[in-house]
Amino acid sequence: MDGLLFRAIEEHMPLEMIYLAANQEISQRKLIVKEVHDDYIRAYCLTRKQMRTFKRENILSIMPESRSKHRYLH
Repeated sequence: MDGLLFRAIEEHMPLEMIYLAANQEISQRKLIVKEVHDDYIRAYCLTRKQMRTFKRENILSIMPESRSKHRYLH
């Protein structure tokens, strides 16, 4: 997962993520990763249109956004 996260930062590549929130709800997000830390990532969430912090242990799935052919410059 680290390789994908760092490549997403370098290439401004949007990612799709399935995430388990603290209230046990599962959500699908589209995001632009800004920072990668040991326990969490900081990303601009294209779904919520704001910066968000995501616990790495709660990321169920993450992959390049399938429909995007352009790069975001957030």
